[in-house]
Amino acid sequence: MPIEVLMPALSPTMTEGNLAKWHKKVGEAVKAGDVIAEIETDKATMEVEAVDEGTMGEIVVPEGAQGVKVNAVIARLLEEGEDKSALKSPAKPAPVTAPPPAPAPAPAAKPVAAAPTPAPQPAAKPAVAPAPVQGNGADRVHASPLARRMAAQAGIDLARLRGSGPNGRIVKADIDAALKGGAPPRAPAAPGTPARVPTIAPGPGAAQVAALAGNAPYTAVPHTNMRRTIARRLSEVQQTVPVFFLGMDCEIDALLKARAEVNAGTEAKISVNDFVIKAVALALRKVPAVNASWSEEAMLRWNSVDVSVAVALEDGLITPIIRDADKKGLAQISAEMKDLAARARTGKLKLEEFQGGTFSISNLGMFGVPEFTAVINPPQSAILAVAAGEQRAVVKNGALAMATVMRCTISCDHRVIDGATAAQFMNAFKKHVEVPASMLL
Repeated sequence: MPIEVLMPALSPTMTEGNLAKWHKKVGEAVKAGDVIAEIETDKATMEVEAVDEGTMGEIVVPEGAQGVKVNAVIARLLEEGEDKSALKSPAKPAPVTAPPPAPAPAPAAKPVAAAPTPAPQPAAKPAVAPAPVQGNGADRVHASPLARRMAAQAGIDLARLRGSGPNGRIVKADIDAALKGGAPPRAPAAPGTPARVPTIAPGPGAAQVAALAGNAPYTAVPHTNMRRTIARRLSEVQQTVPVFFLGMDCEIDALLKARAEVNAGTEAKISVNDFVIKAVALALRKVPAVNASWSEEAMLRWNSVDVSVAVALEDGLITPIIRDADKKGLAQISAEMKDLAARARTGKLKLEEFQGGTFSISNLGMFGVPEFTAVINPPQSAILAVAAGEQRAVVKNGALAMATVMRCTISCDHRVIDGATAAQFMNAFKKHVEVPASMLL
């Protein structure tokens, strides 16, 4: 029977995507691991690999299609020996159907998956259609080719994992979670199961806003997937995360001098932001309680220091990650950051390059902003807002002097980080910024 190719969930926040390009045409052979399409998500344009082998029998969603829902059928593959006649009645997953409603349901009954019967029948429970094939307990383990290779190299039994990809497919993120000793991400809920997300009241429509503004002339710019995702996540943070802020001034004259000396002797031009990334990474290593995330079962303290750095795009922002930043030198951090930022602006980042950081930095110093606060990016517990360095009068040894001062403000999830812990982190960060040589120790 034909194999259905579904729109994959390429990021935790993705609910729909745009089909940017097909790499396979109808009639072409498809092998597991072949790139078959490019999908534009809320963050980037990403390549999609085939999981099964066959022949491209039908392209359901054409190139350029917008707003294709996750798990929607986008194509069908013909298995060996099949021809196009098999597409006339493609196999479909068993629908989840509830039993007929009871003739007179009790008024106070709460909604459940199946309507309650008038009298309890322990021996005859309502039939529940099985969820999509999961990685554990199935005759055939569904996993991406990359996940299979990683599992084989690490000696991981795929049958013991639960996949977080479409239809329970095991993907790279599940293998990464298993290698780190954490629980694999939960599989998507079965169709019809409401997602457990904070309730956010819908805002007014364009017509209502225009009316409130006195019907002033306006141009409607449709929301992109990225802008919708940013709006939703920021609203969730404001409603669900108890945030506090702690600011500190850092004198950066020594850092600027060190930067000038380093740049004079090398082609790689180190930026102030590169120093900030390194200082943050070393401070996180000294105060690991900040390099953590909240869960209902336990506090998750991350073993690696992976620093996300906000990069502004034309219609939003994205946070590429410097992995193991505490173990890298300034030149390597600088080279990686330049490469990540360039590919971020062209939508060419891979999923693992912008998903999974443990701490974020937002730097608006290049815009001359003297001070600001930033919004936490869950599941991270903190983000550092870095403002512009500016000349100020300061007191040194009891006398007035001039110094270049940079205001830095950390936003913290109070469930994870207490005030004293945040202060320890900021003091460690300040020391590295004001004494750049300490980053070499």
